[in-house]
Amino acid sequence: QVQLVESGGGLVQAGGSLRLSCVAAGSIASPYVMGWYRQAPGKPRELVATITSGGSTNYADFVKGRFTISRDNGKNTVYLQMNNLNPEDTAVYYCYYRHSWSTLSYWGQGTQVTVSS
Repeated sequence: QVQLVESGGGLVQAGGSLRLSCVAAGSIASPYVMGWYRQAPGKPRELVATITSGGSTNYADFVKGRFTISRDNGKNTVYLQMNNLNPEDTAVYYCYYRHSWSTLSYWGQGTQVTVSS
């Protein structure tokens, strides 16, 4: 089992920045993938960014150049630095973990990000 706890969401004005954090605990073992998904009201959950235990990253096109994902393996923590936020980024952001050899995914409880215009 893997437990994920997110923090860092909140309310910000358009053009502002936020940094999300996700701490993983439990059966953490490399290789793995961690990352962030988001879900806006009435819309399906969508990929934002992922990072592997080896450091490879993947971003959705709509966040490239604005968001940066990073990790601290020693702290089992992944971060999402979000810059130049716009109202379309308003959503609940969920942390995600998956062992690379497994199809079983773990999810955090979500953190709300609201961007006002």
